[in-house]
Amino acid sequence: MTLPAAAVSFFFSSAPAFADLKICNRMSYVVEAAIGIDDKAATATRGWFRIDPATCRVVVQGTLSADRILLNARALGVYGASPIPQNGSDMLCVAQDNFVIAAARQCRSGQTQAAFTQITPTQGDDGNLVAYLAEDSEYDDEQARLAGIQRLLVIAGYDIGAIDGVDGPKTQAALAAFLKSRGLSTDVVSSPNFFKTMVDAAQAPSPIGLTWCNDTPHKVMAAVATDDGKSVTSRGWYRIDPKTCLHPDVAGQPKQIFSFAEAVDGDNRAIKLKDKPLNWGGDKQLCTRETKFETNEQTDCGARGFAPTGFGAVDMSSGGKTLRFAMP
Repeated sequence: MTLPAAAVSFFFSSAPAFADLKICNRMSYVVEAAIGIDDKAATATRGWFRIDPATCRVVVQGTLSADRILLNARALGVYGASPIPQNGSDMLCVAQDNFVIAAARQCRSGQTQAAFTQITPTQGDDGNLVAYLAEDSEYDDEQARLAGIQRLLVIAGYDIGAIDGVDGPKTQAALAAFLKSRGLSTDVVSSPNFFKTMVDAAQAPSPIGLTWCNDTPHKVMAAVATDDGKSVTSRGWYRIDPKTCLHPDVAGQPKQIFSFAEAVDGDNRAIKLKDKPLNWGGDKQLCTRETKFETNEQTDCGARGFAPTGFGAVDMSSGGKTLRFAMP
């Protein structure tokens, strides 16, 4: 999947004075977007604008004087290991929560750098300017919405087959089971808040599958590994924000599941208590690395650019397991 913003560029001076700028989401993820306004010697950023699949959000209203407009998009933490690559060339300052930063090239306390890409919207039928976030699958709005529902059903522990934006009996059965388990009527599916309902459900402990819950005040990065009887595949990283839960995507029926998690600060450095990293694992040595990874080779970790890390076995005999990460 490529970052859709990289495929477009932006030139605002030809726009009508009344035009708003909208970002439209045709991805199967709920995203949060930040924009950068580059005007001569000054660069400002603001975010985050939450945009559900198949919806649009106005990020700039009316007349704007700018040399360039830039965009950064991130998926919610519930999706785990950074599904949207950030390959822009402008490094600008952002904050974890909603922010407006006037001088965005010199980060201050509580701010971090993120890659922004210059974007170029087109003019829509309503006279406004629009830029689309899209996946390689090139979903239309209807397909993006259904694929977004399918993806959250998988995270919540339901089997829907493929995430493809195509309705089918497996998707219908999984959605019906999800609604019944939450005591929801079918009318809620057409509600504008349905994706919030699904995200909240995906971040709650589940009686099926593996759930991680972060009871610490710190961000936690976690990795999962599965043993199918032939090989062990380790995969990470999943971001679990404080006081939230997350279901890693574990496909099939693995014979054994392993877990490792570590608390990190705003710069992704390990939190230490009495000079020891605050982490949760075990004795099973598996390969990880600092950036996003997936590997089914668990020998010679160091020679392949990985590091051996102690994972803990997860008892899934009851069909579901919730691991809670808490302060000692």
